Amino acid sequence: MTDVQKAVDFVRANRERYLSELKEFVAIPSVSTSDEHKDDMARAAEWVAAQLRSLNMDKVEIMPTGGHPCVYGEWMGAGKDVPTVLIYGHYDVQPVDPIELWENQPFDAVVKGDNIYARGTSDMKGQVLASIKAVEAVINTTGSPVNLKWLIEGEEEIGSEHLGDFIQKHADMLKADICLNPDAGMIAADLPTITYGLRGLCYMELRVYGPTKDLHSGLFGGTIHNPAQALIELVAGMHDKKGKVTLPGFYDKVRKLSKQERADFALLPVTEQFFLEQTGVPALWGEPTFIPAERVGARPTLEVNGLLSGFTGQGSKTVLPSHAMAKISCRLVPDQTPEETFEQMKAYLEANAPKSIRWELLSLHNAGTAITDPNSAGVQAMAHAFETVWGKRPLFKREGGSIGVVVQLQQYAGVESVLTGFGLPEDNVHSPNEKLHLPTWYKGIESLVHFIYNMSA
Repeated sequence: MTDVQKAVDFVRANRERYLSELKEFVAIPSVSTSDEHKDDMARAAEWVAAQLRSLNMDKVEIMPTGGHPCVYGEWMGAGKDVPTVLIYGHYDVQPVDPIELWENQPFDAVVKGDNIYARGTSDMKGQVLASIKAVEAVINTTGSPVNLKWLIEGEEEIGSEHLGDFIQKHADMLKADICLNPDAGMIAADLPTITYGLRGLCYMELRVYGPTKDLHSGLFGGTIHNPAQALIELVAGMHDKKGKVTLPGFYDKVRKLSKQERADFALLPVTEQFFLEQTGVPALWGEPTFIPAERVGARPTLEVNGLLSGFTGQGSKTVLPSHAMAKISCRLVPDQTPEETFEQMKAYLEANAPKSIRWELLSLHNAGTAITDPNSAGVQAMAHAFETVWGKRPLFKREGGSIGVVVQLQQYAGVESVLTGFGLPEDNVHSPNEKLHLPTWYKGIESLVHFIYNMSA
């Protein structure tokens, strides 16, 4: 019997215990956004630390941050010439509101058919425990063939506010050959998925000013340039008729998709019909030379997130507003940067804003892009693990949003991530009746076992 088969058999023999421990973990109401759950957050961190100690890690610490602590652990006994895998997760969860929509108590896990229902089962206590149990199976049967490190934080659901500083401070401690991050999920239960890229973000506020005060539109309309109209004209000019962004130099550093990447995007089940059904819009919009999956995963965008000007109350008021404001976000792809995008927006405004108004541009929030080579050892180790367990090649995708820890680990510690996970789109993450599909979860644990042995090869 092979080493990997011994570990897989261990997983299969302990499924009921794993389920019991998952119920125990999710019973801790570790809601990071609420002060009333501060003690629960500490209990959850200690629960994770106890799990890592049970794996005989050489070093397990609950380490302070500016907010909720991180749990760190390591075992470097495999030797200097073998890979080190850093495993990331978070032990905090979202609030349960609205409580009246839950069919069971949110922290009292209930199994119904193939699913277990409770807050945190899918996002992401189930994923954290899957990683722990995969390592447990390997250690208890053959011993780990790779070195291991753990970073389990407590603030992901509130934006990982202090994690960047923590990673910068402890960059040497966190160095590894790859970070396993099971917080991304699968497209469907029969479609194992690897996410190898994340878009970044440049979030701005554009303010347009005209007269020093609101004016009577009958007395001044037609001779004073309405700031609301000027703003609308500027925003409208930020795209051409084919949906391309017109900021100068916006696409200069956009990394082109390879033939293999375009082939992988074409395999994703996020077709035009999918977007129509999910959104209810009458037709899609955007760059016609890219399919929808590419537009949301691998192409940069510019979106208006909010507009405000003048009188918006009930009834009528014939006012010419003194100012107008737009919130604008750009989703960025490798190798764009938020700083360059902000300067491109300024250049656009300087070239196109009329002399009849004044404008001001504020930078509100930035996030960098992240990408891992799909052919890297870590990604291929995960891909081969999925092929073994699911009997098919996984789907490869880029995520349209941003995950701070992936960018920060790459930026500050030089560690790339393989993003995966065993949550499903229908798991009601962040909503009432969150659930986890247990058959997928058990297969996920087995796939992580294979991943560990594949990394050692």
